[in-house]
Amino acid sequence: MTKWLGVSLVVIILDQITKYVANAQLVYAEPLPVLPSFNLTLLYNRGAAFSFLSDAGGWQRWFFVTISFLAAILLTVWLRKLKSEQWALALALSLVIGGAVGNLVDRLWLGYVIDFIQIYYKSFYWPAFNVADSAISVGAVLLVWDGLFDNKRHPG
Repeated sequence: MTKWLGVSLVVIILDQITKYVANAQLVYAEPLPVLPSFNLTLLYNRGAAFSFLSDAGGWQRWFFVTISFLAAILLTVWLRKLKSEQWALALALSLVIGGAVGNLVDRLWLGYVIDFIQIYYKSFYWPAFNVADSAISVGAVLLVWDGLFDNKRHPG
């Protein structure tokens, strides 16, 4: 289990370093073009995914802190119960834990999450995100993949 929590720790560290650099180097809400369809754009998200509840008046900060904290604990308990051959599931849980804690740190220290990665196509802009969000997304996809294709649990 230690190596999997090490993966979570790497995600947290990368997330916090990249957010620090973005916050120090980028001008708020001013896109910095990097590649076609890819900008670095510093934004502060007081809500959840896609800025859900971002204008709810402040209570959402503690709601999302609680959800993130509980999710990290429950996923860590689940991670502890895995067998060594369940590496894909362990990786998925580790990524989600790292992402949840990365964003939790922002919410506790700042009251919002720093986002800075912006993907777009023509006039369609995907909501800005960060390394923690990416880890959560990849982890979620791996969770689904593991649930659908893990032959050890689902012989067939």
